[in-house]
Amino acid sequence: MIKVFCAQAGIDVKRHLYDLQKELFRKTIHMGTAFVPIMLHFFHTFTLTALSVTGLAYIVAEKMRMSGREVPLISDITAAAARRRDENKFVLGPVTLVTGIIAAALLWNEKAAAVGILALAFGDGLASLVGKAFGRIRIPFTFGKTAAGSLACFGAIFCTTFLVSQNCLLSLIIAFCGMAVEVLPLKDLDNVLIPILLGGVAQYLLPHV
Repeated sequence: MIKVFCAQAGIDVKRHLYDLQKELFRKTIHMGTAFVPIMLHFFHTFTLTALSVTGLAYIVAEKMRMSGREVPLISDITAAAARRRDENKFVLGPVTLVTGIIAAALLWNEKAAAVGILALAFGDGLASLVGKAFGRIRIPFTFGKTAAGSLACFGAIFCTTFLVSQNCLLSLIIAFCGMAVEVLPLKDLDNVLIPILLGGVAQYLLPHV
């Protein structure tokens, strides 16, 4: 009985470390989008075009992977970053990530778009990593979201919004809104909602706070 328990514990630890490693790799890519606001500032049209082409290329590569024809490098990265729930399925995360960033850049002014994109890069990214690594208290009805992850999301969005706006009140409001969206069980759709919603809130409130 003890041997069985120890063996199961060992399997659980290995599985947790494997999932955490995948999440770290995935969120490193996620947080790499923090460079997009800088690129948009200097090369707006080029950056939007590059993001669109990258998104379309990924869709084609993922369709090919699903039909058994893997594309070198792209398919390898997708497989390495895919969550357990996405295995043997079309991995939608990169598509929603690019869609959310492009939408924010087209809908809002430069500063507001930067608020939304950075919230997505660091708020959503750190929420998942911190939640998986340190999360113990689960939030009811959120399908596994943790208090630690939500607090990490709040802190990251507050810091990035303050970096852009230099406004403490605005940063608090945006961080609260971002945490409220991130805690919802939206799967990959939060990649679209976070930059669009928070960018819109920032654009509306910036002249008033």
